[in-house]
Amino acid sequence: MGTPATFTRLAVGFGPRVTLVRKTHIHPEVWFPRSPISRSGIQRPLFRATDIVYNTFSRLSSKITVRLQNCSCGTIQLLMAVLVDKNTKVLVCGMTGKEGTFHTQQMLAYGTNVVAGLTPGKGGTEHLGVPVFDTAKEAVEKTGADAALIFVPAAFAADSVLECEAAGIPFVTLITEGVPVLDMLRVVNRLKANGTTRLLGGNCAGIITPGECKMGIMPGNIFLPGPVGMVSRSGTLTYEIAWELTRANLGQTTCVGIGGDPIPGTRFKEVVEMFENDPATQAVVLVGEIGGSDEEEGAAFIKAHMSKPVVAFISGRTAPPGKRMGHAGAIIAGKTGTPQSKVDALEDAGVAVADKTSDVARLVQQALDSRKVQA
Repeated sequence: MGTPATFTRLAVGFGPRVTLVRKTHIHPEVWFPRSPISRSGIQRPLFRATDIVYNTFSRLSSKITVRLQNCSCGTIQLLMAVLVDKNTKVLVCGMTGKEGTFHTQQMLAYGTNVVAGLTPGKGGTEHLGVPVFDTAKEAVEKTGADAALIFVPAAFAADSVLECEAAGIPFVTLITEGVPVLDMLRVVNRLKANGTTRLLGGNCAGIITPGECKMGIMPGNIFLPGPVGMVSRSGTLTYEIAWELTRANLGQTTCVGIGGDPIPGTRFKEVVEMFENDPATQAVVLVGEIGGSDEEEGAAFIKAHMSKPVVAFISGRTAPPGKRMGHAGAIIAGKTGTPQSKVDALEDAGVAVADKTSDVARLVQQALDSRKVQA
């Protein structure tokens, strides 16, 4: 075996093509075409480049391990914006409905590359200048869509997610609220077992890489490109805090809404890890709320692994115990999920916790200034 090859940066892009920013022993273009179904039934992506002969890539991971000809294994580090960027080809499920139409218009106006819509029975037509298909499989075959956004009613949302997974779409955002818990349990377990598709949501605001791609219901005009990664359970608080950051000239790398349901497809810990591995992200804002243990689990990861400053805000501190507040997952059960337990866990991890949303931008600026001094 030859010299180990390590690749520390990639250009943004989770689609079929990713271009190396810095390279050593590899062709400057790396391709990720979809592979045939393996014996296990899992569709694994493949590398195709002049030097690559094997891979152990997971779409749910922030790292890729590859075996090169005449080289030992190397590691390629992905940027956070691999979730969505200007090259992301978006399929909108339920695009011809009222909500789908409105938000697709907003995404197109923002510059999002919406390549297809999906409404059974309306295949072969166009809506908003975008071709509509009957199935996700047909949409992927005809347009190369590599991300899906779902506005399907709650009763059919789970099947829509699984249809997108079966079509080979690696990233799915579920906006729909009120999906039955048992449906989400079935979907999340299936996706984790297969390991080919990441789900964001349900009941989430979506995701935005400012200036490049907006997938969801976020108002694009309040975001600004910059060094701050953001992850939130609350859509409204995402908008409020993002606007405070933008007004303070603290732009964002990517803003991720994981949703407020009890069983989300992606959790705080996973997104925080992505930000930690993203060289473009210099600080992270975490917006949590009462209910569940997601924030505490994220705090444990931050304490053990995070090198970048994190600022947090926890909503619902005045909520009475036992009463559900807003989201389906925002309910306190015993001592688990209380605002104070989350604040204590985050502060123990070295996270600066804001008392008010208007304090977040100031704390982020202080963290960034402190990091510059230490550097």
